[in-house]
Amino acid sequence: MSKEILSLGLTTIVGLTMGFGSLLSYLVKRSNRKFLSLSLSFSAGIMIYTAFMAILPEGTHLLEENLGEAGYYIALLAFFGGMFLTALVEKIVHRFGGHHHGFEEEHEHHHHEHEHEHEHNHHTTNLGIMSAIAIAIHNLPEGLAVYTTGLKDISLAIPIAIGVILHNIPLSIAITMPIFYATGSRKKGFIYSLIVGLCQPLGAILGHLILSNFLNDVVHGILFALVGGIMIFISLDELLPISRKDDDHHIGIYVTILGMMIMAIAMNIIHHNH
Repeated sequence: MSKEILSLGLTTIVGLTMGFGSLLSYLVKRSNRKFLSLSLSFSAGIMIYTAFMAILPEGTHLLEENLGEAGYYIALLAFFGGMFLTALVEKIVHRFGGHHHGFEEEHEHHHHEHEHEHEHNHHTTNLGIMSAIAIAIHNLPEGLAVYTTGLKDISLAIPIAIGVILHNIPLSIAITMPIFYATGSRKKGFIYSLIVGLCQPLGAILGHLILSNFLNDVVHGILFALVGGIMIFISLDELLPISRKDDDHHIGIYVTILGMMIMAIAMNIIHHNH
């Protein structure tokens, strides 16, 4: 078997693990708001730690290494640019994302609750979509990284792949749970996660066939910093506010910290096996 096929196969397996997080929706009832809240708090910890401790530093390093001191300021511009870009995309999603009718049918006798739940569901669905966009962008270069490492040495790529899988699963929670709670569709949450996961082998294929002439350290650096800004914006603007609305503040913070700790372990595995 050629190195290309073997490496692409490994990258595809890694991407498919994004679907595992979706399986959590089959273990809980949709009415369990506490689980949704804790899931969002956990996801916020995952995203914040990943952005500040892995993605942004990597982007800054690549840019400084190639552009000198100017690279640092370009990284900052890309980081905050990712935030503004996300705010713009969010406005578009809110305007054209449509509305979902889930809880409303269960609460028709409470008109006020009906309107509150409708707005909450619509907002929560948009949260799932925004998270999916951010993680999909993040997965493209990550898939390319696993693939290219596999081309050099498949034995080195396997432990890296395991580390990526460890953070793919919790990241998929940020996509699946909001969509499941807003629409009541476990299948829809699973499909979204699977599509986002497949961005990893897609990144490998595009990088190999099309983008190899355009991708360089500077482009990767800008992309990493941009994604870092996207993840921070989603965490601060969506994940944490919604989790605090539905759960005890202190418990939510503890779960956020737990998410950071788990991501720290996953990133440590990736770092030591890269």
